[in-house]
Amino acid sequence: MDTIKYKTTRRFLCPHGCGRHFWNASGRTQHVNAIHAAITQSSTSISAPPNEPASDDARSLSDHSVDKDIDMDGPPDDLEDSPPRYPSPDAPDEPENPPPRIHWIHHPFMTGTPCDIDGQYLPAGTPPDARTHSENPYEPFADDVQFRLADFTFRKAELSEARTNELLEIFADAMANAGGEGPFASAKALYTAIDDIPYGSSPWKCFISEPCVNLPESAPVWQTETYEIWYQDPDVVVRNILANPDFADSFDPSPYIETDCDDMRRWSDYMSGNFAWRHADTIYAEDPSNEGAMVVYIVLGSDKTTVSVGTGNVEYWPLYLSISNLHNSARRGHRNGVVPIGFLAIPKGDRPLKAAMTTPVIRLCSDGHYRQIIYDLGGYIADYPEQVLLTCIVSGWCPKCTALPGELDTPAGRRTQDLTDTLIAELADDRRTLWDNYGVDANVKPFTASFPRADIYEIIMSDILHQVVKGTFKDHLVEWIQEYLVLTHGKDEAGRIMNDVNRRLAVTPEFPGLRHFPHGCRFKQWTGDDSKALMKIFIPAIADYIPAEMTQCVAALIDFTYLIRRNDYDKDTLKSLDIALARFHSLRKVFIETGVRKTISLPRQHSLVHYWRHIEEFGAPNGLCSSITESQHITAVKRPWRRSSRNRALGQMLLTNQRLDKLYALNMELATVGLAPPGHPPPPDPFEVDAADEGAVDGPVMAEVKLAVTREPVKLYPRNLQLLAERIRQPDLPDLARRFLYDQLRLDGDPPSEEVHISRCPPITSKVYVFHSAVASFYAPSDISGIRGMKREQIRSTPSWRDHHAHRDCALVVTDPAQPGFAGLSVVRVFLLFSFTHGSRTFPCALVQWYKKHGTRPDATTGMWVVKPEHYPGGRPVLSVIHLETLIRAAHLLPMFGKTKIPRKLEYHHTLDVFKAFYVSNYADHHINEII
Repeated sequence: MDTIKYKTTRRFLCPHGCGRHFWNASGRTQHVNAIHAAITQSSTSISAPPNEPASDDARSLSDHSVDKDIDMDGPPDDLEDSPPRYPSPDAPDEPENPPPRIHWIHHPFMTGTPCDIDGQYLPAGTPPDARTHSENPYEPFADDVQFRLADFTFRKAELSEARTNELLEIFADAMANAGGEGPFASAKALYTAIDDIPYGSSPWKCFISEPCVNLPESAPVWQTETYEIWYQDPDVVVRNILANPDFADSFDPSPYIETDCDDMRRWSDYMSGNFAWRHADTIYAEDPSNEGAMVVYIVLGSDKTTVSVGTGNVEYWPLYLSISNLHNSARRGHRNGVVPIGFLAIPKGDRPLKAAMTTPVIRLCSDGHYRQIIYDLGGYIADYPEQVLLTCIVSGWCPKCTALPGELDTPAGRRTQDLTDTLIAELADDRRTLWDNYGVDANVKPFTASFPRADIYEIIMSDILHQVVKGTFKDHLVEWIQEYLVLTHGKDEAGRIMNDVNRRLAVTPEFPGLRHFPHGCRFKQWTGDDSKALMKIFIPAIADYIPAEMTQCVAALIDFTYLIRRNDYDKDTLKSLDIALARFHSLRKVFIETGVRKTISLPRQHSLVHYWRHIEEFGAPNGLCSSITESQHITAVKRPWRRSSRNRALGQMLLTNQRLDKLYALNMELATVGLAPPGHPPPPDPFEVDAADEGAVDGPVMAEVKLAVTREPVKLYPRNLQLLAERIRQPDLPDLARRFLYDQLRLDGDPPSEEVHISRCPPITSKVYVFHSAVASFYAPSDISGIRGMKREQIRSTPSWRDHHAHRDCALVVTDPAQPGFAGLSVVRVFLLFSFTHGSRTFPCALVQWYKKHGTRPDATTGMWVVKPEHYPGGRPVLSVIHLETLIRAAHLLPMFGKTKIPRKLEYHHTLDVFKAFYVSNYADHHINEII
């Protein structure tokens, strides 16, 4: 008989002596950051010493790398000197192993100081005025029943007018039997009540464009048409965002520099970037009386969307607005953090924000304080064709630099509005030279031309979705690999290879949040979400059919992609970003060497060199990406379109949006007085996943894994441990559980359980309860998460998933906290989730099978760690019982396919049982990518 091999994990105590202990280092770190984090903030204390002019270091960042001419926006030579070191205030003695100290240096002049409604600044520490509410907080609804019914029918259930009337008739009949009346006489009465809500929405305005007069007969049809142009007042929209109390904890009133305990600069949210600080300098220098005001940088985004492919390509082109002061997690995780303000176009004569770009206005903010507000244009999110239109350049040129279209990756200077104005002035009579040699279209002007401090080339944002995921990955690398297969093997054999690749994609094991590809990557119409999902699992599926250099090239790009999706950066992260990009540039030459490409000079691929500067200027790119506007398409365009009559639908869609905004706003007002739960669900997850498997969390939880609420019934699982072991055919379970309990109870100095006889291990006599899932919650701001950056996922272990097949997830366990990344982790497969009690303590546990690392470093070609199921010499799997808190989260294993063709009858739920070796995916999501 094989000797049972028992594995133990370590416990971690809080270094601050609060008494909490944790079963993994991740849990301890999350606890320290949430409860004991020491954050030092500075603002006006960095003014110049007496009798000396303000030094450049104390005044701004404008003399550092942000203003230097850097070829291709690579790492500046003087990064070590940027930003200047500021002395930290004296701090009390730190405990052993203290948490990292974060130092925030706020802008000394544009401080966002609270004021009263008349603009007079308040003394520091003055609390905001209490929000006033009417005697009936549900007004215009009579009571909570009316409000809840309106909110349910219109916002949550999205009932049609006919269905709403039917429901109201049922209510009326029920109430009539009791001698009362229904809550609403009709759906129209319900809609009228929603329209009367005094919060939330700005009314939509419309005008009709008239065709040009005296058009020639040969004029294209579009010039002869009239168009409805709908728009909201952006000042009202910004006012509503600023006043939303839901953003009180996700809001920065002033630009800041963030440094860690080593004085290393960090970039995360927009206001941590150099652009915000530099423009605040300019605003103060232009008018020092603006000191104390809050700068609100307006971020715009436009992205065409199709709502119906099958009925004639009904297309809309919405324009969205957000503000710089929101944290990235709030902008990504809140429906009202990014708001549609126009469709098709915005009338050029209506610029209500322009006056407030020089003269402050008083606005209520989310923390309840009033502030003087200065607006500024701070960003535009768009795909490359729209960038060309916005910047008035020639297609094929870069909107950020002056590199020639055929030599985009050669060093070039930055494109600026001053440079363009100079070129137009010098070459006013030679527009052909402007077009051919400089890529400038002198016939049009950028919309920013009449706004103060606005440079369209400066505020064009990097776009992860279109430039990297859909552009460089899907449209370039995936297509080039297929071209390589045709060139190398011929069309027929390449087709057979791609069929096998598609089978490999189809048998990829399930993972929370991962889209399943039942037919591989055979899509008639690719979406950004398809590309994101394919990126996670593509490398193992294709690696056996292409040269190692191609696989490494794809891996380098995906590494780059995951780095630019992080939520915060420091100097080391930027260096890692630069290394990944340099590696990608070096490896992509394989496509030229194999004859797939003659040259590589593509605007979207070229844009990767500008991400370093984008991060320094605007913070993490994942908070300013078109994936945010695309997710808004679902709630702002596609769902309202489905609710419309489809005849002149736009006006109906906007009315739906207006009512939704009002319901959200009233819900938030009620939430502030405890009469409703917070109403900020994140935008719909674009992946087609089971909502119970993965999603956002808005509560302030720390990293943890808990058993599901529902216990499985006794008819399925006996409550006795021995009988349970017989039922699930795991005869070693009682001994493994006893050894586990021994380790939980043993004192320091006692031998571990694997060194003692089973008779010394305490018996388990309590009832045993079985669960089919556990919930892991963790901080993952780079993924789809709640407004506080929290995410949750299910770890499942069930014999019948969706009445079809067994589902046994894999998970990560900390085995050696002294080792970095995956070197200190192990993979287990969860075969049983259960709990029992001993004395007064309850022990949530998991019966797991261990996987053993193959090698001491990741695979050289794919960049992934390889693991194999661990077995005893006789072939039995190595099992043990571990505490649930030792699990960090789910892990995703991808099979090492080799050269064997995948049988057609093989299904994805067989994969973990059939293959003998697996890659540990570091691309399953961004949280895993950061910890492995």
